[in-house]
Amino acid sequence: MHNATPFRVMVTKIGLDGHDRGSRIVAAYLRDAGMEVIYTPPWQTLAATVKRAIEEDVDVIGVSSLATDHLLVPQLMDSLRGSGLMHVKVIVGGIVPDDEWPLLLRSGVSRIFGPGSSREEIVSVVTNLALQARQERAAEFAEEPS
Repeated sequence: MHNATPFRVMVTKIGLDGHDRGSRIVAAYLRDAGMEVIYTPPWQTLAATVKRAIEEDVDVIGVSSLATDHLLVPQLMDSLRGSGLMHVKVIVGGIVPDDEWPLLLRSGVSRIFGPGSSREEIVSVVTNLALQARQERAAEFAEEPS
């Protein structure tokens, strides 16, 4: 780990998708790697997700999608920016049709993981994104007038 304080990652499901097997597996990968995982139940609203991200002081949000709920992620990105959480990195995992990747990436999603992504790849990418989030947040605080 690069920090004395473990990286904080929220694993969530927004919208109406209740299939959570994949997100539970990813949460276990991240916990096993020493990260602090905030795991939400399915069916989260965008407002609840942003509120929890603020309360839990997360570095990364992982959104799991098995249906079409990833199409809500651009709105989530707007809500995060509107709440001053520009440093929080967002990843999406699950079933995302190839032709919908550009929409997510343009909205600010840092990475999309499809089925078959390895534990090593997920842990490595999330670690790097969390470190980047902390660096950006520290830079934001350093720029704020006293």
